[in-house]
Amino acid sequence: MEFVIVTGLSGAGKTRAMHAMEDIGFFCVDNLPAKLIPTFYELCRSSREGRQKVVVVTDVRGGEMFASLFDVLDEMRENQMAYKILFLDAKDSILVNRYQENRRRHPLAEAYQGSVEQAVRLEREMLKPVRERADYIIDTSFLSPAQLKSRISNLFLEDSSDAMMVHCVSFGFKYGIPSESDLVFDVRCLPNPYYIEELRPQTGLDAPVRDYVMKWEQTQGFIRRCVDLVDYMIPLYCAEGKSQLVIAVGCTGGHHRSVALAQYLCDHLVNTGKRASVNHRDIRKQ
Repeated sequence: MEFVIVTGLSGAGKTRAMHAMEDIGFFCVDNLPAKLIPTFYELCRSSREGRQKVVVVTDVRGGEMFASLFDVLDEMRENQMAYKILFLDAKDSILVNRYQENRRRHPLAEAYQGSVEQAVRLEREMLKPVRERADYIIDTSFLSPAQLKSRISNLFLEDSSDAMMVHCVSFGFKYGIPSESDLVFDVRCLPNPYYIEELRPQTGLDAPVRDYVMKWEQTQGFIRRCVDLVDYMIPLYCAEGKSQLVIAVGCTGGHHRSVALAQYLCDHLVNTGKRASVNHRDIRKQ
């Protein structure tokens, strides 16, 4: 049985993630108290229907009952109940804006006389140990609903196994480093097509920009070393039991160099038999 515990910050997209997992065949239960997770696990495992793909969502909405999650996770490990943790995250400012836009009440806001900012900071501190134990972390700060669904599908749609999923993301440093990154490569040192007038409106997915980025000796040297490093490190991460590796490639604006090189790295991984996907986070930003 593939059993996934979805948790994370309020407003980070847990409900959308659950819906995406329902769409790819998971049986999902929302807002399950932490103490009931082992009981529900056994119920699914012994069910005549033979549930093979199960998701439970648990978070601070459970109040004091959520505090038992850490003991529950330890208990499940001891009883050989296999599970994965998917943690949904987002930047504090993004979370505050989402609550302001939809006018919903944050589960912890009452403790701070309605202050969403303070509630978000408290929740992040509470969830820090869970985030550190998570098998998958998705930062939804700059993901559209469609992009989040794609990430979920890439992680869970294929046959359940311990094979690592490598996610490559291009980004612009001016918009911040993706918080879920495991490895970050800074390619601002490479020749920049932004300063070529006819290339500026295009992106690293367009052949003229890609060819410009790739033609330089500096770029070729970077590619050789980057690919060698990633190929060397992936088996080491797999040996440690890591299920997801997020490789972020950044340039200034996230339009040209980082896009071309993140796409190249993803293509290389796929061509060598790895499970890999790519997201160009800032490609549409002005």
